Amino acid sequence: MPKNAKSKSAKSKIILQGRTSHKYRSLATLALTTLRVMACRAAGRPLVPEWTIPFEIGNLFWRAQFNHAFALGNIAEGRAYFDSLVAVVDANPAVDIRPSRPGEPRGDWFIPHTRTGDATLLYFHGGGYSFYASVTRHFIAMLAHTLGLPIFAPDYRLTPEHPHPAQIEDALAAYRFLLDQGIDPARLVVCGDSAGGHLTLMTIAGLAEAGLPQPAIGIALSPWTDVGRRGASQFGNDRYDLVQGYMTLRFAEWLKGSGGFTDAELSPIARDFRGLAPLYLQAGGKEILVDMIRDFARTVQEQGARVRLEVWEHMTHEFQAHGQELPESREAFARLGEAIRWATEPAGRERGFPPGPRIEVETLCDD
Repeated sequence: MPKNAKSKSAKSKIILQGRTSHKYRSLATLALTTLRVMACRAAGRPLVPEWTIPFEIGNLFWRAQFNHAFALGNIAEGRAYFDSLVAVVDANPAVDIRPSRPGEPRGDWFIPHTRTGDATLLYFHGGGYSFYASVTRHFIAMLAHTLGLPIFAPDYRLTPEHPHPAQIEDALAAYRFLLDQGIDPARLVVCGDSAGGHLTLMTIAGLAEAGLPQPAIGIALSPWTDVGRRGASQFGNDRYDLVQGYMTLRFAEWLKGSGGFTDAELSPIARDFRGLAPLYLQAGGKEILVDMIRDFARTVQEQGARVRLEVWEHMTHEFQAHGQELPESREAFARLGEAIRWATEPAGRERGFPPGPRIEVETLCDD
């Protein structure tokens, strides 16, 4: 989505951009994926019976796109290919996108036309720390529109060109920037998906060391919680998920670079969250990261920290990106809004964060 864009609501659409060969290959991949899914459905063999047809097509298409991007062997080429076809839902959220000014952390403000609360989100995008895709930017715009809250999304440095600690340095700089803008930390939400969920958790753990106040809440969607090997789902759910187990190991190599860092040094699951901001986590039961997310939530619970984990049994990595087209995504967005209101509004504290059927770990509302 171009910067400074203004838009009105619209349905799904496909955007083609970049090199012609990339666009043709992406279109062919989408067509073949659609044909295979429809053929399997006609034969009574859906990959997961609970999935809708568009969800299955989208999931398998993005997996194919990621796999080909990795196979190209050149990260710049891989990024260009991945961006060649952008399939989006809620195609034109009512949001203004404004780039940060010179001297400020690089990134974009996503400002909804209708604001429904006083909170501000600091949002860290996913992509394994190596991709900042156009479809991801669209998701952030959709999030700002749906929640009715402004979002600052830093364009943090990517791997493999910039390994750790570049990302946490950029995250802390963005947090300081928002505080310098006069944003009350009691109204500030730190949020992210996938690797951005990893960065959310590492930032919250690092704020005390940096002498900075905690935000109202940390929210992580399908967060990467261990950069090593953890749990059967990391490879066992490959057949369902758009992200594959081998990718996590490659992303970890790129994040470590030549710095000699251990898995523990770069993994949220090895950090102590006692006395820090409350954490709200969402995951899909068929994503490759679900076991490590569960392990992280239980570890934080055992530390005595405040955490809630909700798992949508049949969903995959970042299922929230399907927006209003998927009931589970709509529900997840509603839960995000409830979590933010609970953490940032006095009335929300009085009402409490409502319980729900997806909760697997809960110490968030024990007080």
